[in-house]
Amino acid sequence: MKISSFTLTHAVLLCCLLVVTRDSIADIHPAEQVVKTTTDQVIERLIADKAELEANPNGIYDLVNKLIIPHFDFVSMSKWVLGKTNWKAASMDQQERFVSEFRTLLVRTYAKALLEYSNNEIIFLPVDTRPNSKLVRVNTEVQSEGAKPIPINYTMHNGSGNWKVIDINVDGISLVATYRGSFAAEIKEHGMEALINQLANRNAGLAEDTTASN
Repeated sequence: MKISSFTLTHAVLLCCLLVVTRDSIADIHPAEQVVKTTTDQVIERLIADKAELEANPNGIYDLVNKLIIPHFDFVSMSKWVLGKTNWKAASMDQQERFVSEFRTLLVRTYAKALLEYSNNEIIFLPVDTRPNSKLVRVNTEVQSEGAKPIPINYTMHNGSGNWKVIDINVDGISLVATYRGSFAAEIKEHGMEALINQLANRNAGLAEDTTASN
């Protein structure tokens, strides 16, 4: 099973330098503030810990786990990416292990991309909200000199008092939808246990790649 280039692209773009172009910080939606604050903290750590990360690349996992991952709702994402039928058909143990491996997959992917961090400008666009819904979409555009802006939109919900990401859309491509298709095909052909094992193997490979690349 391959890690999509979409995921790596988003991971690189997520760790780009954010520049808010609003007239007033008070205009920022709470969900949007989570995205901005998190990215600012990541950039600050990448700069401050540059020498340490070059000496010990595995330290990037701590940064990702502490600053980025807490803002994702992996249980909701796992339910969505597996689909209602596959999620309910899985045992509780399989559900827990899938959530764990899916979480690790994104940690490993983000970690690898963060080590290749570069500066870009991100413009915040108006947040999409829906009446009587806990879902909002934080819309941004990544601007690079001489290139077409790339839209990156974060679907977030506030299910327990905190705004968390449940999907990311990069240039029209959804993270959940991308994985959902490949995961469904694997389950159909080989079963849930095989999918979990493949994720575990892939995660181990990503960890080795991160260490070997530095």
